[in-house]
Amino acid sequence: MAFTASDIIKIILAFILPPLGVFLETGCGSDLLINVILTCLGWFPGILHALYVILRN
Repeated sequence: MAFTASDIIKIILAFILPPLGVFLETGCGSDLLINVILTCLGWFPGILHALYVILRN
């Protein structure tokens, strides 16, 4: 699986602000809502979910 430049940027943004990385990958939807909730509960769960969403595709 080859990463593109946009994938690398999304992964970096997922570490800085997890909902932004998810938004760039999937747009406004249920994944974004789940990630916002997880990020509010704790930074680490938000990062894990963002990486899962970005690397899933």
